[in-house]
Amino acid sequence: MTTLLFLDIDGTLIPFGGRTPYARYTGPTLPDHPLLDRLDPALGPGLLSLGCEMAWATTWGEDANTVVAPWLGLPRLPVVDWPERADETFRPVGVHWKTEPLLARAAGRPFAWLDDEITDADRTWVAARHTAPALLHRVDHRVGLTPADLAGLRERLR
Repeated sequence: MTTLLFLDIDGTLIPFGGRTPYARYTGPTLPDHPLLDRLDPALGPGLLSLGCEMAWATTWGEDANTVVAPWLGLPRLPVVDWPERADETFRPVGVHWKTEPLLARAAGRPFAWLDDEITDADRTWVAARHTAPALLHRVDHRVGLTPADLAGLRERLR
């Protein structure tokens, strides 16, 4: 069974909040967006090389397919639909509002989740509720996803 790969964008693929200047990427297909020139187009082939079934797990919604995917050379990906209002009463403190919807979307399948807001509380929540393998990888929002992250993911997904 192919592993699902849930992808966040802000802070994960597009870095922000660092103290040093970001690398800038340009090209003829760069969409008009104030942060997209921070998005390394080499991440697309790196993500594809993981051999996972990818889905967007971001608040960008369908804009992820129209703006980000072409720049990265990714195909149109499914987009996780978020509940209109995350019910705080059933989610312990520290568990991200995306965690439960991603578990529902995975529906018992192995998955990996790349996000800059994952915590140990999310890992504990998933471990207690998901019997298939789950890899929750926190990305440093100041640098975004790196080749080292991709190499580590590739190794851990084997």
